[in-house]
Amino acid sequence: MQSKELISNLQQVGFREYESKVFLAMLQGSALSASEIAKKAGIGRTAVYDILKSFVERGFCNEIETNTILQYSIIDPAIIGDKIERELKKQNQEKIDCLKSTIKEVETLRRVDKSDGNGGIVNIELIRGFNKHRQEKFISLLKSAKSEILFMIRLEGYVSEEIDDSAKSFVKKGGVMKSVYEMSLNFKVIKDNSRKDATLKDLLRICRAFEKNGEKIRISKSELPNMTIFDGSAVFINIPDKNVPRHNNADIIIRNRSFAGRMKDLFNFYWNQSVTLKELETQIQ
Repeated sequence: MQSKELISNLQQVGFREYESKVFLAMLQGSALSASEIAKKAGIGRTAVYDILKSFVERGFCNEIETNTILQYSIIDPAIIGDKIERELKKQNQEKIDCLKSTIKEVETLRRVDKSDGNGGIVNIELIRGFNKHRQEKFISLLKSAKSEILFMIRLEGYVSEEIDDSAKSFVKKGGVMKSVYEMSLNFKVIKDNSRKDATLKDLLRICRAFEKNGEKIRISKSELPNMTIFDGSAVFINIPDKNVPRHNNADIIIRNRSFAGRMKDLFNFYWNQSVTLKELETQIQ
């Protein structure tokens, strides 16, 4: 008896229902005639002939000519699995290639620039959802920065003192990187091979590691917006809201020098109201 589960699994990898039944029937004999296969599969002989012809063309079985009838012998299922895997990879790659080329064409049709009313250009991009694309957008802005990056950050999740390679490269090339970190301990660090709640000393240690690599840092007791300003021309704003599902979270990218200038003024306000790592260390001793 043919397993309904096996037939269902075969259909998921590309077999039709009758093809699945023929495939399983052929496993029950070394060399079988079309009539024998039809009987074991429980389907009409006419349908079996078409399926066997397809299997021979795809290299799934061998056609054996005898003095009286044609017989069919299934090859090693592992080899068939390899053949199907290669076919699926090829099909998926073709779809991916088509998707990429199509998206490039679609992007040329999409207009996102609008006048700000003063003759300038405002480019506003909303990135919604908890996905890798949001992170890639930020990294793209980071890599394209030329002279100055200003961060206002509230550390969350897991935080490591390791420096991102893009940030290292930016500083080495002479770029200025300044950050105001919120004095928040809503993140975890690795201690004794496990993630543990961070302490103020952990915050200082992590920031010192960043500072050692050229980042200029201050700590603020104020609640900060998660915002980054790139070269005084583009602003990346993260809008976290615990009352909103993660898939509805959003980031905004605004490419407008006038707006970036106002946000730089906001950054300088928090910078001037914040303390250095040395000053914070003195305060907590």
